[in-house]
Amino acid sequence: MATRDHRVTHYANSENVDELLAWHLLTARNGDRLGQIMHQYGWPTFALVGREAARGAWLIAQHADRQLDVQRRALQLMERAAAQDQASARDLAFLRDRVLVNEGRRQMYGTQIAGMCDGVPVLWPCEDLGRAEQLRAEAGIEPSALYADRLTAH
Repeated sequence: MATRDHRVTHYANSENVDELLAWHLLTARNGDRLGQIMHQYGWPTFALVGREAARGAWLIAQHADRQLDVQRRALQLMERAAAQDQASARDLAFLRDRVLVNEGRRQMYGTQIAGMCDGVPVLWPCEDLGRAEQLRAEAGIEPSALYADRLTAH
């Protein structure tokens, strides 16, 4: 699922309606399947599926934007797994921000962008922008300036 997601992730912001529809269909199918997996097994932890597959599960949850129930459940299960070093703190921070933004709230870590303006990423509002850098460092996320540079390069 993660491989297919990676292959077409650029469709998420496409101006081509067929590409957008393909993205929506793929992320919905992946979100449905992740929901089934979480129901049956819980969060796909490092011990259960390995680091690469656990990262893939996070990616699926991250992109399940139209399935907030799946994202919320993934966040809850990932929090427990991360507390036992069985999930990535970095990935958890990204998912936490994604859920907050999808709930219409301010993000904590400054990982989610609202879009680009003149080639520069524009962040969704943060709860405490001054504290965001400290939280990013604690979660193993590069400083926001480096993150913005990386986004601008793509």
